[in-house]
Amino acid sequence: MADPIVTRDVRVSAHGTTEVTGARIVQVQRSLMAHNDAVAATNREAFAHCLVINVVSSPGSGKTALLERTVRELGGELQLAVIVGDLETDNDALRIHAAGAPSVQIVTGTVCHLEAEMVARAVERLDLTSLDVLVIENVGNLVCPAAWDLGEDLRITLLSVTEGEDKPLKYPRIFREAHAVVINKLDIAEAVGYDRARALDNLRQVTPAAQLFELSARTGEGMGSWLGFLRERLSSKRG
Repeated sequence: MADPIVTRDVRVSAHGTTEVTGARIVQVQRSLMAHNDAVAATNREAFAHCLVINVVSSPGSGKTALLERTVRELGGELQLAVIVGDLETDNDALRIHAAGAPSVQIVTGTVCHLEAEMVARAVERLDLTSLDVLVIENVGNLVCPAAWDLGEDLRITLLSVTEGEDKPLKYPRIFREAHAVVINKLDIAEAVGYDRARALDNLRQVTPAAQLFELSARTGEGMGSWLGFLRERLSSKRG
């Protein structure tokens, strides 16, 4: 449950000083989160046959590029579909579709994350019984998506070498709650002065148990381990 919002009545005296006259805790998010969690539980039941991953990251980290290559490399072996969340446009959904997978775009407008009910409506347009892997590409944001359960099996946090090695320390929750962390854009790591040792140390401080993948979605370097991870998790889910 999200922390409550605390509001205080503040008055300014004639002398220019301020005083807090009272405080009340407003549980503005309790009902929202309870509803979301209930829908997420229903989603999880509907996802019983396929592996569902929720991919989160900041904008520009390469989520869509990773998913394009994943679709192309696994498409002849597994049935994949992608739900794409963005504030505006269907550009990323069109890219996924061109790569060879069914895609459903969710345009959130001003909402900075996907919610379970949005995903529930989107999957109505997919045949879940025919899918092996369903990917949810969340809205580009390292804060808001961390709080919302969508009914996924795995949460994957993406970090690109261009973002700075300290992102896990600045946004710990979204890394701490990840089952796996993907470091992308290795092909330009040297050019941007990426400090690998520092990045890995920061990640291990925040999320020591998460599986780690270092790759380049553009060149394909390191993709084998990532694809093997998806195959293994799908096999494990199906028993």
